[in-house]
Amino acid sequence: MLLLSLAAVMLSKAVRYAGLLPAQDLTDFDAFHIAGRMVWRGDIAQAYHLPALLEVQRALTGDQAFLPWTYPPPFNLVVAALAPLPIGLAYLVFVGATLAAYLLVLRRIAGPHFATVVVALAPSLFVAVAGGQNGFLTGTLAGLTGLGLLRGRARAGLPLGLMVIKPHLAVGLAVCALVTRRWGCLAVAAATAALALALSTAVLGPAIWPAFLGGVEEAKAFLAAGAYPLFRMVSVYAWLRSLDVPAALALAAQMAIAVAVLGLIPLALRRGMPPRQIVGLAALASLFVSPYAYDYDLPLYGVALALLLPDLLGRASRGEAVALFGLGWMAGGYGFVAGGLHDALVGTQAASSVEVALAAPPFLLLLALIWRILRRERAAAMPGAAGPLVGPVGPVSPVPA
Repeated sequence: MLLLSLAAVMLSKAVRYAGLLPAQDLTDFDAFHIAGRMVWRGDIAQAYHLPALLEVQRALTGDQAFLPWTYPPPFNLVVAALAPLPIGLAYLVFVGATLAAYLLVLRRIAGPHFATVVVALAPSLFVAVAGGQNGFLTGTLAGLTGLGLLRGRARAGLPLGLMVIKPHLAVGLAVCALVTRRWGCLAVAAATAALALALSTAVLGPAIWPAFLGGVEEAKAFLAAGAYPLFRMVSVYAWLRSLDVPAALALAAQMAIAVAVLGLIPLALRRGMPPRQIVGLAALASLFVSPYAYDYDLPLYGVALALLLPDLLGRASRGEAVALFGLGWMAGGYGFVAGGLHDALVGTQAASSVEVALAAPPFLLLLALIWRILRRERAAAMPGAAGPLVGPVGPVSPVPA
């Protein structure tokens, strides 16, 4: 039923993009399609400068919106492949294909717990489908990386390297590969990323890099000024900035949290935790690295949950299990609910009351609860326990000391 609902939302969005339903404000997928068309027009470098991008938006769509373009140049090649298609069809192809790939990878990781994981992710799945974002693509790449790391395969570096399209979401998995000494994986990842960067430079021209770096600087200024919809973000930075904490202090807090959470990966290795748990924690840690982390990036949390759920269910009390699902829904669904309320209240004083970014606190509590449960000994013969650690991804080699 949940997957059918996702399909219905997808079809509805495609019909809207095709202009068969009342027009909507520009969305993230509009930005993808516009950037792809700019690649074919030969002016993609302008996309990294917001005033120029706004002019192109209006020229191509008759509308404009605050949708700064800050993706690394390799992602321009992805959106360029979609641009020749009408936007409604392009949306269906991109979201449909990446959602299908993501669910297949998630099923491979989660095995008998697949349905439970999907229900736990429901808000995040709807958010990613509604916006047409690339969360399913990055989630698929992260999931394939996790499977490869568990099996000790160097080719795990291929999807890890392709995460150059959104590198901050790969930091935890890269740290995992480093501390577990997966040198072959890291070498393949570096080569893959280098090839992707070289290909985008060859296709788009070397001028794309100064433009991209300029766009990053613009984005930093926009983020510090609170210009982004902070209530859609799940980062500590967004939470603190939405409470009017100075940008420098909020960034310092974000960096401290990122270092602490990434530190859980070598700590888990040192404590002798099983490979499945270490990789799951690494996937989860990636979401705490960047201040620029949105709710549509949470399919990566699904990868972590699929890896960790067997052990979590084997150790958690009933109350803790309910808390795990509740906190996950709060983190994934807050931005969607707040966004709807904000749109309904635009122009009123009440609109500011829903602009506080409240997804980060439950997400931090979720991480703390997961760590607490995993440190516990598995309950013997607990009803509903998960069984052997080795599970649906097959046998895994020991993590090197």
